[in-house]
Amino acid sequence: MTRRDKANYYLDIAETVLERSTCLRRNYGAIIVANDEIVSTGYNGAPRGRSNCVDLSYCTRNAMNIPSGERYELCRSVHAEANAIISAKRADMYGATLYLAGREVDTGEYISDITPCSMCKRLIINAGISVVICRVSKDEFISINVRDWVYNDDTMPF
Repeated sequence: MTRRDKANYYLDIAETVLERSTCLRRNYGAIIVANDEIVSTGYNGAPRGRSNCVDLSYCTRNAMNIPSGERYELCRSVHAEANAIISAKRADMYGATLYLAGREVDTGEYISDITPCSMCKRLIINAGISVVICRVSKDEFISINVRDWVYNDDTMPF
């Protein structure tokens, strides 16, 4: 028997979390882990009490043919990373790792260019999370040192 490596173990859990996603375009699941313990989980979906796209059978961004990665202000959902962050105490996130998994709704394929959006990057930085690990296939992932986002800010023009 081969034991699953720790990163893929946590990514498998994040992938299970994404099954709760209510987006009609992409499903994401995130978990925050500190000291080898899950601190919180999150998936993308409408704010509590509001209707989800899956329940409405309607996506504004799809209806307007907005490409992925653009015009997030028109999206009903709170991102998986943001939901995981707001469900945890900051003291528990300092130095933690965020694991992120995503799948295309239409095809079920992994999102190979997966990375947090610019707003989620800011939240991750302020939460004190140190590393983000993103699944690109069933057994492959990328690891991002959050400090690189601080020193190489690609989200702001100046």
